[in-house]
Amino acid sequence: MSITTIAPTPLRLYLIRHGETEWALTGRHTGLTDLPLTANGEDEARELGKHLREIRFNHVLTSPLKRARQTCELAELDKVAEIEPDLAEWDYGDYEGKRSLDIREERPDWNIFRDGCPHGEMPVQVSDRADRLIARLCTLDGIVTLFSHAQFGGVLAARWIGLSLAQAQHFPLGTASVSILSFNPQHPEVPVIALWNAGSHNIGNTVIYSPSPTDDTTMLKRRSLE
Repeated sequence: MSITTIAPTPLRLYLIRHGETEWALTGRHTGLTDLPLTANGEDEARELGKHLREIRFNHVLTSPLKRARQTCELAELDKVAEIEPDLAEWDYGDYEGKRSLDIREERPDWNIFRDGCPHGEMPVQVSDRADRLIARLCTLDGIVTLFSHAQFGGVLAARWIGLSLAQAQHFPLGTASVSILSFNPQHPEVPVIALWNAGSHNIGNTVIYSPSPTDDTTMLKRRSLE
């Protein structure tokens, strides 16, 4: 009797930035300060959840910070979520709570992706953290959602496709946005960014789940704004 082997589902990462906070509104760097979502941020998270309902996530991981965990909860994925410390935002050290504009009054050419933060994390530390997380994620199969933050999310995307951390400055993320990191189905060894920075207000006509070539379903699943 022959035994049928079912191939594992290729890894597909849904990277979600948390909803709006008071500091996000004013452009203040929010690292380890544990702020909650604003009322609008809560609405953003609920709206986002509507577009994730039909996706069968194999794993749900969230930053330990309140704004990420609250987004996960309001998207109704908290019951199966695990805390992942490496998903936390960049530690801004002395620049915590400051705006880039204010920092550049003292350091006109400051760029966090090159210079890091005094008494906080330096670029090599954040890059190493992203690489460590990616190595763990690559031991998983299937669809994984990650609730994280703006600048660490950009770093994760850059490192996913093999770019240096400095290139993360080209990957901004809006609040309550969805991005997808996966592999090229024609070249499974090649990591790609399949979707970037789709906001909950404009993903109605965006493909947010494409079955793998081994999936019995051949139609793309879409969600429309409700």
